[in-house]
Amino acid sequence: MNPFGLTVLVASLVLCSALGSPVHAASPGQSPWSSQINSKVRLVSGTIEEQGEAARYAGVQLRMEDGWKTYWRNPGDSGVPPTFDWSGSKNLKSVDVFYPVPHRFSDANGTAIGYDNEVVFPIRVTPKQADKPIQLSLTFDYGLCKDLCIPNSVDLTAVIPAELGRGDARLIEQASALVPHPESATSLPRLGALTANFEGAEPTLEVEALFEPGATNTDLFVTSADVLVPVPKALGPLKDGRQRFSVVFPTKDEANAIKGKPLTFTLVSDQGASETTLSQR
Repeated sequence: MNPFGLTVLVASLVLCSALGSPVHAASPGQSPWSSQINSKVRLVSGTIEEQGEAARYAGVQLRMEDGWKTYWRNPGDSGVPPTFDWSGSKNLKSVDVFYPVPHRFSDANGTAIGYDNEVVFPIRVTPKQADKPIQLSLTFDYGLCKDLCIPNSVDLTAVIPAELGRGDARLIEQASALVPHPESATSLPRLGALTANFEGAEPTLEVEALFEPGATNTDLFVTSADVLVPVPKALGPLKDGRQRFSVVFPTKDEANAIKGKPLTFTLVSDQGASETTLSQR
């Protein structure tokens, strides 16, 4: 083999090792770690008790190198949301993906919403046949950003036995504790008044949020499955447990596009987080 061919072979082997090789053997119910660009990802699983019954859960565990971030379901002013394709799975009746509370990042393109360091997406998996294993096959696409943004796509497989036991339940429970709970009329945080002003030169949706008095790191995020909603801006600090936010739309057409569409409002603080979905009329 000539020196040039040897160089290409070595470079190819290094690249393959960096981008796709598992780091170590997987335990039952897991996939091996898959090394991607500046990150690595794997599937985990475990059995969690819900309302007195055992429920099978999976988790997509994503670790990022220092300085890199990935995105929430509404990525903000830049970036792309993660996508989860389970179409190759077997004995899978339904799947519910949950998103832990994200936070804001400021970058050259404005404000991004997402995660750094590590995130685990908890996933409730329901089998077609409860006494049989679930064969999970996932294509996970996610954006990774530092000074530039890089798309990543990884294929992961794992078999969740019918009698898995606890498995990685502790890891999944820790991630589930960071998922906003459904809004309740008897607990905080929760929504207050919504005020739409779409006729002015700067179409806005103002949102009143109710937090615990003295709550810290309060924030609001808004998502829609139909349209991209701009990142809310706080109109002032928390006062007596109340804080107002403004969603400013670039044009009247973009503001009117949310009418009749379900919007999910995610209220965040160090003391807890909640979500509720409403349609703007």
